[in-house]
Amino acid sequence: MRWVATENDVTAAALVTPEVSPGPIGRAFGAIPPTVLVVLGIVSVQVGSALAKHLFAEVGSFGTVSLRLFFAAVVLVVLWRPSLRLDRRTWTVVLTYGVVLGLMNLCFYLALARIPLGIAVMTEFLGPLAVALVGSRRWLDACWAVLAAGGVVLLMEGRGELNLVGFLFAVGAGVFWGLYILLGAALGRHTTEGNGLALGMIIAAVVAVPVGVADSGTSLLQPWILLAGLGVALLSSVIPYSLDLEALRKIPPRVFGILMSLEPALAALIGLVVLGEALHLTQWLAVLCVVAASAGATRGARS
Repeated sequence: MRWVATENDVTAAALVTPEVSPGPIGRAFGAIPPTVLVVLGIVSVQVGSALAKHLFAEVGSFGTVSLRLFFAAVVLVVLWRPSLRLDRRTWTVVLTYGVVLGLMNLCFYLALARIPLGIAVMTEFLGPLAVALVGSRRWLDACWAVLAAGGVVLLMEGRGELNLVGFLFAVGAGVFWGLYILLGAALGRHTTEGNGLALGMIIAAVVAVPVGVADSGTSLLQPWILLAGLGVALLSSVIPYSLDLEALRKIPPRVFGILMSLEPALAALIGLVVLGEALHLTQWLAVLCVVAASAGATRGARS
């Protein structure tokens, strides 16, 4: 989930976290409408991604993702203090979940280094959309799938200088995001509260940090780089998921999913404002096709 992912993994947050009594976030933001909380969470995730992109020139995409996952793991361990006493089957789920989480983030950041933020998020979003549509027998869901496919066609036809390697990395991130959602459901059945999530994040950090260290070396240890990495972890993981979980106490998951469908469009806007990444008209149409398909599929989904 965007406790990264991505970058966006928000859908899995709804799956893996059971209802708990309101904590500090609930007391602080209880008066804010849940729709506003969701939008604020999306903005936080994408601003975090924009900040991460500024780090690429200093430590590269590998170094940036390693910083994000490392600090996210540290924060989650402090918050949840997970127990290591798990049975063999649970450890298998946790390890698989963590590896997929790490690979999802690596692919997303490699895509982000090559293509605009809005396009990367739109392409990655196809993974959760595929999970929502697979197995459906409703004719309307087939229409949403065609609409999403039309968005991809528009993107490729009007790609201009769109980097094909970056696009393929975003597709890979989407595949891992889809797997991540399915594994998140399994994680929720085998662990309680945020324990599995914290352990999974540790595994993800173990996957990514050695790659980041090998690629960036001691440049990762600069104080301002470490501070920026902590900021990326907070903006992309801790803050948005706290807001999302508070919103999920007040609105049904289906409504939450429809609101989350706005993420590719908001990512494109933040990419334009923060990074100066202007999209062509056909690319905007591609983003809107995926947003509409995701909202439609979520609206018609059954529990």
